[in-house]
Amino acid sequence: MDEAKAPTGTVEKERLQLSQEEAFARIRLLRSPNVGPVSYRQLLSRFGSAVAALEALPDLAGKGGKRYTAAPVKRIDAETSAMRKLGARYLFHDSPDYPALLTQVSGAPPILTCMGDLSLLHRPGVATVGARNASAAAVRLARDFAYGLAQAGFTVVSGLARGIDGAAHQGALAAGGATVGVIASGIDIAYPPEHEALQAEIGERGLLLAEQPCGTEPLARHFPARNRIIAGLCAGTLVVEAAPKSGSLITARLAGEMGREVMAIPGSPLDPRAHGCNGLIRDGAVLVQSVEDVGELITAFDGTSPRTTFREEAENWDVSEEIAPVDDSPAEIADLLTTAPVGVDELIRQTGASPSAVQLALLELELAGRLTRHAAGRVSLSG
Repeated sequence: MDEAKAPTGTVEKERLQLSQEEAFARIRLLRSPNVGPVSYRQLLSRFGSAVAALEALPDLAGKGGKRYTAAPVKRIDAETSAMRKLGARYLFHDSPDYPALLTQVSGAPPILTCMGDLSLLHRPGVATVGARNASAAAVRLARDFAYGLAQAGFTVVSGLARGIDGAAHQGALAAGGATVGVIASGIDIAYPPEHEALQAEIGERGLLLAEQPCGTEPLARHFPARNRIIAGLCAGTLVVEAAPKSGSLITARLAGEMGREVMAIPGSPLDPRAHGCNGLIRDGAVLVQSVEDVGELITAFDGTSPRTTFREEAENWDVSEEIAPVDDSPAEIADLLTTAPVGVDELIRQTGASPSAVQLALLELELAGRLTRHAAGRVSLSG
């Protein structure tokens, strides 16, 4: 098998010089009510810094019809203190260490928390996922595949869940530690509890990543976001074993939407736990039977023409950087919105306004808690 190469699109970025005041303000901005990845980037683009954006939040939300208070300074002080005690760090979206492939994902986390070896993010990654209640044979396959991939120079990425995830991490650690664990909780919370020792070992010998703030217990809504990060970090996703409604199929679907490789190991049609993988292969995922199959596919990935034909195309209208200058006026869009999601591009067409003016109006409504953002560039009034 050819030696692993860095993911296409990885470039050396200038070393980011971020003052402590601006770093603290960025964390506080993202932790403030109704600020998500899209609005965070829009605010930075519009005002030039998080410090300036924080000052502007009450006025923007007021125009959307609501009084606004940013995240309390004491709460961010407590979070950053906890991070220092853990030996954890913040990874900002414009840092040289932020993974190149993840920057290509719409709505990628502007800030991640991390513990461990950040250089693993600059090796080609393979997401390895599957069932929590996996068969003994599948657990062994996951461990063996991960061991072989790590030995060949790939980073094995998974979500620290029971079953396939845990086995993949263990296999990569046995080969030297080339594994990234992406968790749905804060970086200081071990979940599931039985993986506490494994999570600690990944933080010491591999790399642990979390989007949620320190101290956050995992909630159901955090897991799809975690799966999106797992898929976004990697050139391809390998599903080892999965039932038809397995959460790992969400990761595979997300990888397909991102234009990444989707791979699956086939199983017996008599075993319900294999039906998810067999279905992926039927729908265009690449059938793989060896570490060499996976390595060949990932090494050949150029970011533009994956071999897999498994796709669930989603409209992606991304005008997040097209923000009106500070003295511009927002478009009149409130009357066009309902609780039914509509594409931002449709709002632009119907108003005849510029994309930046529409985005400014959406930003004001979002900060006021009146707007919900959905996948594929759609928005609606909050129910």
